[in-house]
Amino acid sequence: MKLVVNGTAHELVVEEDMPLLWVLRDVLGLTGTKYGCGVGQCGACTVHVGGEAVRSCVMPATAVEAPVTTIEGLSSDRSHPVQRMWLALQVPQCGYCQSGVIMAAAALLRSTPKPTDADVEAALGNICRCGTYARIREAMRALARA
Repeated sequence: MKLVVNGTAHELVVEEDMPLLWVLRDVLGLTGTKYGCGVGQCGACTVHVGGEAVRSCVMPATAVEAPVTTIEGLSSDRSHPVQRMWLALQVPQCGYCQSGVIMAAAALLRSTPKPTDADVEAALGNICRCGTYARIREAMRALARA
């Protein structure tokens, strides 16, 4: 199978049902995308496929036909506006889930540059065990104003 990840084309031989998450982490060594629940509920594994936020733990890699962007490909130097705002407002605590939240936030801002609180609630259904939801909302409001 051919898979374009972060702008680089890869020819891979993987099992037909192997989730995209495991291809990214175990085959390509891109460990910024995290395993959380394995059933597409928590969002720790969120990446962009063709610009859309998807849960990579439930998507078979062989079904991917569009370019994939992981947290490593969002910005190599943390210069993406979402990454900068996350750092400025110290959004994460433990940070484990935050690559997925950042990817979901970046996809939302690409499609809806000035999201409302309702837009943020609908698009960012990621679970944060540390409970940084107030900081996430504050960062998203700041990004919407920018």
